[in-house]
Amino acid sequence: MKQNCWLFLCLLLASPLFAQPNLKLWYNQPAAIWTEALPVGNGRIGGMVFGTVENELIQLNESTLWSGGPVKGNVNPESPSYLPKVREALAQENYKQAVDLVKHMQGLYTQSYMPLGDLSLKQNFNGAKPSGYYRDLDIHKAVATTRFTVNGVVYKREIFASAPDGVLVIRLTASKPGQLTFDASAKSPLRFQNTTTATGELVMKGKAPAQVDPNYYNPKDRQHIIYEDTEGCKGMRFQLRLKALNKGGSVQIDTAGIHVRKATEVVLLVAATTSFNGYDKCPDKDGKDENKLAEDMIRQANGRDYPALLARHTADYQSYFNRFTFQVTDTTATNANAALPSDQRLQGYSQGAYDPGVETLYGQYGRYLLISSSRVTDVPANLQGIWNKELRAPWSSNYTININTQMNYWPVEVTNLSELHQPLLSFIGLLAKNGALTANEFYNMKGWVAHHNTDIWAISNPVGDRGQGDPKWANWNQGAGWLSQHLWEHYRFTDDKKFLRETAYPIMKGAAQFYLDWLVEDKDGYLVVSPSVSPENDFIDSKGQPASISVATTMDMSIMWDLFTNLIDAATVLNTDAAFKTLLMEKRKKFYPLHIGHKGNLQEWSKDWEDVDPQHRHVSHLFGLHPGRQISPITTPDFSAAAKKTLELRGDAGTGWSRAWKINFWARLLDGNHAYKLLRELLQFTSETQTSYVSKGGGGTYPNFFDAHPPFQIDGNFGGTAGMAEMLIQSHLSDIHLLAALPDAWKDGQVTGLKARGGFEVGIQWKNHRLATATVKSLSGEPCKLRTSRPIRVQGVKTTSAKTDMGYVTSFNTQKGAVYTLTGL
Repeated sequence: MKQNCWLFLCLLLASPLFAQPNLKLWYNQPAAIWTEALPVGNGRIGGMVFGTVENELIQLNESTLWSGGPVKGNVNPESPSYLPKVREALAQENYKQAVDLVKHMQGLYTQSYMPLGDLSLKQNFNGAKPSGYYRDLDIHKAVATTRFTVNGVVYKREIFASAPDGVLVIRLTASKPGQLTFDASAKSPLRFQNTTTATGELVMKGKAPAQVDPNYYNPKDRQHIIYEDTEGCKGMRFQLRLKALNKGGSVQIDTAGIHVRKATEVVLLVAATTSFNGYDKCPDKDGKDENKLAEDMIRQANGRDYPALLARHTADYQSYFNRFTFQVTDTTATNANAALPSDQRLQGYSQGAYDPGVETLYGQYGRYLLISSSRVTDVPANLQGIWNKELRAPWSSNYTININTQMNYWPVEVTNLSELHQPLLSFIGLLAKNGALTANEFYNMKGWVAHHNTDIWAISNPVGDRGQGDPKWANWNQGAGWLSQHLWEHYRFTDDKKFLRETAYPIMKGAAQFYLDWLVEDKDGYLVVSPSVSPENDFIDSKGQPASISVATTMDMSIMWDLFTNLIDAATVLNTDAAFKTLLMEKRKKFYPLHIGHKGNLQEWSKDWEDVDPQHRHVSHLFGLHPGRQISPITTPDFSAAAKKTLELRGDAGTGWSRAWKINFWARLLDGNHAYKLLRELLQFTSETQTSYVSKGGGGTYPNFFDAHPPFQIDGNFGGTAGMAEMLIQSHLSDIHLLAALPDAWKDGQVTGLKARGGFEVGIQWKNHRLATATVKSLSGEPCKLRTSRPIRVQGVKTTSAKTDMGYVTSFNTQKGAVYTLTGL
């Protein structure tokens, strides 16, 4: 009876009653390249589905499959001795010497995220041509489908990655009995061998390299991929296990693959596992039993039929996805562009077609990708989520924490996916442990520190292979402060004081303890950072020379302001640590302040220098505008105007993720039209896959709606989704700003399931650019303060309202669990 009730609930959630419109990516031809393939994932297994007729390819990943092993300490014992020398060079304004010296404070590079392998399904139709070809990815159900007809038989493949059952499920069907004949095989670019089991399973066993250099690091005197590790520690094992369940026909298996003949329906169960056993354990000698893990997954999944597997997957996935809906009314009577296949539709949109459905689909696609890539404790979504086909992926497909990893998680709270923040939040705790060793070994300081790159092993040192990295990215050491913001933001959205007290506060405090040691007083009595960089950017010094290392860059000071302010607020909430709170307040008063340059812009550097690249993709000095809360049109109008001028000087061009960040910047400036302009530019169709750092290189969106840096980087997808949410709601200050940056292009629409800081869930309907109705559910019983452009009425509760220079602010007390309805006047 219980199983029947569960199936009923699962099918009900999957019914059209709960469906949202326009939530499919669909095409009328197979994928020719990787950025046309469609992604599926359950947080652990990732698959890229090509939809080829006779030679189907599903490129596979497993989220814990990385090269290398645990971090070793004491990799650069000379590092602390160079810090005084670097600071002295900076005091003498000898920036070139500072750059040369700081290279001596670098450690090793991160390891790389690996591809698992390829699953091939070969169907031979003897030259017969298919008709009625169709493939799609239904992001409401998280199922990829391929369908075509050959010789009067309709063939269909349905593919999904199930989180509750831990397997990739592939169902192949033929519309006529006995017409399904194919061969399934597996291979890997890593070292592997195929075997079979007595229970009829194909098993691919392999081993990851012990060392993989970044794709951009190619010294001629070394191998860049090394498998051997004499200590028996590095290089994790992995396994792919495949089982076929057939209706009709026959199944035979050998090391070449699974051979199906004259079946009517076949379900393939695919399990992928590794021996990864934690960031601090050798994956080889101390690894998990990947064989048993895969064996158990297949056995348990085999105990359920296909409808049960699909129902369990659907219920699990939609328990996250269905929390949030977003629609913008299409004002055209018939939108021809909206009826096109998704690649053609994106091209038409890029050429100027009015099609708001592309925008809302893209927003929901970001949520789909996050649900599909962020489910495993301690293993956040990386630079490519969980989808990667390269042995030496761009930038190692690692965690780049000077913007990219953080951007991955910008939409997680506001679009109602808070649980999916946990892989990053738990990983930060591991990074803090290694970061404490780095703080001591590289700087002889307390607390913990992290630099611009990390990996599954939670490496925290400045990368660069002991002097080969460019300090403008390798030696940036504000990762701990920025990541700590995620701990605080999770509390602000959830009001989870237990999490704040037991998890967030201690880690945040450790980051601040390092910065208390790191700060030094300058000749004017200000506390400054020395050395300091603005990630990946260069300035022209007073002598006309380019340089990257200086003192008190705006980003570094802003991150520390953010961390100290969050800790002060946290100590107040918890009523604890009064002495430390007072210390932070005293130190914060002495921080080197923000400055407005001669062009009216916010200075990026402590001095009013020119940039080597005035249109640089990073706009790191606007951290205080977004994701921070130091700058706002409401609280600091002068600095807000300077931030706006900075963006105007920087321009709208940029890589995919850069454009995504700029959407958020302009939304925070309450300029919805400019944010919308950047959204349209982010959604520019591109097929460019060669690495480029400038707009001419093709930053935008691929045919499968992946973000193009280029090449593919998933952060732009997540940043774009977050930017659209920022246009609809903002709560980083002391109130909840409804329709904060609504663009003219979104005349009518509605959104449900938005989350706001303070523990609120919000739904909004607007008509003719004006708030019509909204609902606010109080999840914590805290007082609610709303900011709107026009007066509002809240039903059934006493309110106070005040007109300000920035709209109307309406306040009222709430009860936990109550829902409040308001109307615009």
